[in-house]
Amino acid sequence: MDLGIAGRRALVLGGNRGMGLAIAKALHAEGAELAIAARDEAALIAAARELRGARAFRLDLGDAQALPGFAGEVGAIDILVNNTGGPPYGGAIGRELAAWEESFRAMMLSVIGLTDLFLPAMRRAGWGRILTLVSTGAVQPIPVLGISNTLRAGLIAWSKSLAADVARDGVTANVLMPGRIATERVRLTDIAAAEREGVAVEEIERRSWQQIPVGRYGRAEEVAAMAAFACSDIASYVTGSVLRVDGGYVRHV
Repeated sequence: MDLGIAGRRALVLGGNRGMGLAIAKALHAEGAELAIAARDEAALIAAARELRGARAFRLDLGDAQALPGFAGEVGAIDILVNNTGGPPYGGAIGRELAAWEESFRAMMLSVIGLTDLFLPAMRRAGWGRILTLVSTGAVQPIPVLGISNTLRAGLIAWSKSLAADVARDGVTANVLMPGRIATERVRLTDIAAAEREGVAVEEIERRSWQQIPVGRYGRAEEVAAMAAFACSDIASYVTGSVLRVDGGYVRHV
């Protein structure tokens, strides 16, 4: 199936590893002109080399002052994939307010700010795709991710609000909600849960698999396939949606 995005300019935040890199590869395979941005410069350079010709930009999403300059350097884009890292592990009680504020800047304010910077060109062109990654913790909270659960739920509300504002301009705004995907972050989350409960990490994995109807963790490529569709030309009537790729983990209607 031709997704109709050959030659479209795409920017993938966190495109240097894990799900971000998998999404970048999927868009690259469809012929998109790719830019990736991340904080880890070594991993960024390696990913750009693997993506053959992708532009690479070092970006610290916690530095709000750097966002306008970064957007100017990247230039106009057609596709924006908002993919941020996660905050430190811990529950929702007794966290330093500074930790909440720092995570809000890096995970939420940066996404809103960058989207506002890239939106005008999309609206003028009459075509744009904004895809924001969250996690199932936004609707089914994960015990060791209190800050993440809270902020990612806020991103869903923001994306749905945005979708209505730009729908008639040919711009879609959707949320991609991966479940338990076999990435470094999920491995670290399992380790944190194991330490919290005083059990082996293999026990945490076994319990997780039992809760997922498919019976395993997902693959980054499975998330990337849904992302590529959401960013495609043929997905023009899909907006304001939350697209789950979770193996059936979230059970509510």
